[in-house]
Amino acid sequence: MKVRPLYDRILVKRIDPKEVVSGGIIIPDTAREKPMEAEVVAVGDGRMTDEGKRIPLLVKAGDMVLIGKYAGNEIKIEGQEYIILREDEVLGTISK
Repeated sequence: MKVRPLYDRILVKRIDPKEVVSGGIIIPDTAREKPMEAEVVAVGDGRMTDEGKRIPLLVKAGDMVLIGKYAGNEIKIEGQEYIILREDEVLGTISK
């Protein structure tokens, strides 16, 4: 992939939770909630301060993060759905 976010933006891909069907009830795709877990695919160089210094991002490619349901902007690249969001929209990181 040749997409590199700018400044303090992060490119993530939502991780679909494993479908658990209990009692034989099948939930259609349109009724499911958006997953809040995502994998960081690419990150920008960091934001600039008023003095011209660059502040690096705390997350890096490959990290698992928690994001809001409606955070960022959804885009499609080569048939895959991704989200571009600012670092301050990340709620937290997930450690394995």
